[in-house]
Amino acid sequence: MDYRRRIVDETLDDLFPHLAAIALEGAKGVGKTATATQRVATVMLLNNPNERTALSSHLDLVTDVPGPVLIDEWQLEPDVWDRVRRAVDDDPTGGRFLLAGSADVAPGVRIHSGAGRIVSLTMRPLAFSERALAEPSVSLRGMLDGTQPAITGISPIDLPTYTDEILRSGFPGIRDLPERARQVQLDSYLTRIVDRELPDSGVSVRRPAALRAWLTAYAAATATDATFATILAAATPGEGDKPARQTADIYRQHLQRIYLLDPIEAWTPAFSPLKRLTHSPKHHLVDPALAARLVGVGKAGLLRGQGNRVHAATGTWLGALFESLAAQSVRVYAEAADARVGHLRTKNTDHEVDLIVETADRSTLAIEVKLTDTIRPADVEHLNWLSEQLGDRLVDRMIIYTGTHAYRRPDGIAVVPLALLGP
Repeated sequence: MDYRRRIVDETLDDLFPHLAAIALEGAKGVGKTATATQRVATVMLLNNPNERTALSSHLDLVTDVPGPVLIDEWQLEPDVWDRVRRAVDDDPTGGRFLLAGSADVAPGVRIHSGAGRIVSLTMRPLAFSERALAEPSVSLRGMLDGTQPAITGISPIDLPTYTDEILRSGFPGIRDLPERARQVQLDSYLTRIVDRELPDSGVSVRRPAALRAWLTAYAAATATDATFATILAAATPGEGDKPARQTADIYRQHLQRIYLLDPIEAWTPAFSPLKRLTHSPKHHLVDPALAARLVGVGKAGLLRGQGNRVHAATGTWLGALFESLAAQSVRVYAEAADARVGHLRTKNTDHEVDLIVETADRSTLAIEVKLTDTIRPADVEHLNWLSEQLGDRLVDRMIIYTGTHAYRRPDGIAVVPLALLGP
């Protein structure tokens, strides 16, 4: 199968010739191995027992074989990290090592941070622009540069198609399967997490059903900042077969360690007049298709507004999944622009902004995500409030929606269909 370039490929084009070692990190199935394989001479697959045994017995293999070298699932043999770090100390020539990992090292395993030797890049499932359904006409990087570029374009994507994309997933190896096979694969992915991935990472799952119940409750809290106590209470309510609070915390930490959970942290602005902001993360799984499978509502039900949510959140379950799809894409585009993504909510909940994209020089873009094809005055209230608070530091404001046209409102807010937003 021909390889389709990803957004991270541009970053690798810029960095890998000059950096000796780069670690591609992300959940299983996002495409790390396929991307890394495009630019190496030797591939070491540590999920292959023979190759893992050979490397563990002779760590110098990483420098003996022809380079560049890909070490896939390196976390299965953590000593490899330190051996690569030492190799970079000995020879910092660019383009020597790519390490792909779908988990941090197991608890209690100590490795050197790799700071100054190994640079980490995150890979997520396919952003919307990577799915080749429409040609983006609006650049996130362009909106961050402070010039307030013209916003134009017409999207061919309607609400049923966005719903299809939520359910198809952004996993390259899953999304193009027939519907039934895709559903079985997504279910298998979740089962494998509970039955194999967590135990392989050193986590004892004594009650898989309880973990599955907690994960389903977490999925139902998608795009909210529900407390973990609320999520725990929603897991098999009224029944005894739910994990204890301490056990649920352990599950959460390890599910995030293997990149299944991908929360958006609260934005904490520096040198800002904003006060009394919440510090709770906004909950997301690595792909909204997984959340949809866990909650168990199909396309017809989503379009009818079905789907129970955890937390007193407004909007529909489809709206939460659309926000998660948009957030997934924005995070890919922001990573390419060397920016970070957070969310904002005041403690009295009178103001909130779905996504805050901030560059290293504190330039800030505020984004609201709306499951609507028509923007109303109430949809822009929080963006205008934030503009009053931040002044020139807020370089642009945007609403991502499901409509057809990309344009700027008279108040300067960009209105952009998700399908037309790109890096």
